[in-house]
Amino acid sequence: MAPAYKNTKWLPLMLLAFCGHSWAEDPAATSGYKLQPGDILDVDVWKETDLKDETLIRPDGGLSFPLAGDLQAAGHTVAELTVMLEQRIRKFVPDAVVTVSVKTANGNRVYVTGKVNHAGDFPLNRPIDVMQAISLAGGATPFADTNGIRVLRREGNRETAIAFRYRDVERGRNLEQNILLQSGDTVVVP
Repeated sequence: MAPAYKNTKWLPLMLLAFCGHSWAEDPAATSGYKLQPGDILDVDVWKETDLKDETLIRPDGGLSFPLAGDLQAAGHTVAELTVMLEQRIRKFVPDAVVTVSVKTANGNRVYVTGKVNHAGDFPLNRPIDVMQAISLAGGATPFADTNGIRVLRREGNRETAIAFRYRDVERGRNLEQNILLQSGDTVVVP
């Protein structure tokens, strides 16, 4: 018996299964990097030379693209934005295939300040926890109060301070406090 891929009776079913898959419903396709103001995107509509552009996500979180108009991009993944653009553009170009890629990720940043060797802002282009952020800042100085570290997080109009005891995590204890940072978080090392 021949393998299924050599048997042509399976070909229509395999094509139907592949083409019928909706990437927008796939959790893996919709999870990941959340777009933020300041990000620069490359947007391309296949076979439409006039619909290829580099676009900036504005400070209000929106972006403008020909035939799609204004839409909210901040807070969405690349996959979600691709689906939104395709839905709008298909009103004018029925078979539009849109490709969106992040050219420059300027929007998602975390900040480390205080008694560290290299205080500053760092891109959040992958998941980063508190220990990794301190490492990116060159580590704590010898005079730092590593058990008094706080993560400042703003949610809407409310700001919270999350305690972080470096020595506990360093020793493998209370690891739940080594949280993943979110865009805009500030790690303060007193």
